[in-house]
Amino acid sequence: MNRSFKIYCYPHKRDDPFANALLPVDFEPGGNYASESYFKKVLMKSHFITKDPSKADLFFLPFSIARLRHDPRVGVAGIQDFIRDYIFNISQNYPYWNRTGGADHFYVACHSIGRSAMEKADEVKLNAIQVVCSSSYFLSGYIAHKDTSLPQIWPRQGDPPDLALSERKKLAFFAGSINSPVRERLLQVWRNDSEISVHFGRLTTPYADELLGSKFCLHVKGFEVNTARIADSLYYGCVPVIIANHYDLPFADILNWKSFSIVVATLDIPLLKQVLKGISLDEYLMLQSNVLKVRNHFQWHVSPVDYDAFYMVMYELWLRRSSVRVPLSTPMDPIH
Repeated sequence: MNRSFKIYCYPHKRDDPFANALLPVDFEPGGNYASESYFKKVLMKSHFITKDPSKADLFFLPFSIARLRHDPRVGVAGIQDFIRDYIFNISQNYPYWNRTGGADHFYVACHSIGRSAMEKADEVKLNAIQVVCSSSYFLSGYIAHKDTSLPQIWPRQGDPPDLALSERKKLAFFAGSINSPVRERLLQVWRNDSEISVHFGRLTTPYADELLGSKFCLHVKGFEVNTARIADSLYYGCVPVIIANHYDLPFADILNWKSFSIVVATLDIPLLKQVLKGISLDEYLMLQSNVLKVRNHFQWHVSPVDYDAFYMVMYELWLRRSSVRVPLSTPMDPIH
């Protein structure tokens, strides 16, 4: 993959009216939805990019959902129209989309709006590869074998202090908003428990200390199946417990999630303590050891590092490329 995989990105200039949403950001991405910007920023500087579309395995649609939703000319209400018009324009000006109906194209989005953004562009939703954080195979529009899950990662650099020395005295920890029936149930059952620490609202102790001091860290479905809590857990060496039915987990084609995490069905929330206490010390130590082995796969770097999040997403895309390139029957240059 590293030597042969090539991607063509539809070109846009800095004076493009929507350059802010089509070109990589000129700063180091941060925040809850940074994965989208990180991927594009790193990809566009990588050796995977080709300017010769005849050599491309896949074609990148570079629009940024995160940037468009904050653009007053577009906003949440106008994203569907923007995407529809963008696909129409490239299909009229380039030959590449039409020859496969978009099946060798992909876009990347971390905000949940990315899923509904394709409602007026059916070919994108049905044919193109969607690399999205909101990867629930229960909802229409996401097709697990075609699309792939982008990990939601709050960027952090280096290792947390005292990672190896941390004493994990607490059985399990969760902090977050009450924005779903699943979280309401978690709060209802475990709010006053002495071993499972469930917080809603502002913490009185540092978030990092809670993660470093817990054996298990809970990833609980909110508005969507995805949050940054899995990557947070791994970064701080805490075994993630995933309570989010129908979540197509990131890198599921590559990683054995059973080796470093626990999955609990939402209906089994009342059994959570029984499940966690049923894990022997040896089993827990193996899980935690594997957490420390896989945590580098859930980190972004401006200059990518082997096996980091960028290379893992690239491998997922490589798995989804066509084994036979569709030949171009029209000239290489854009149609004018």
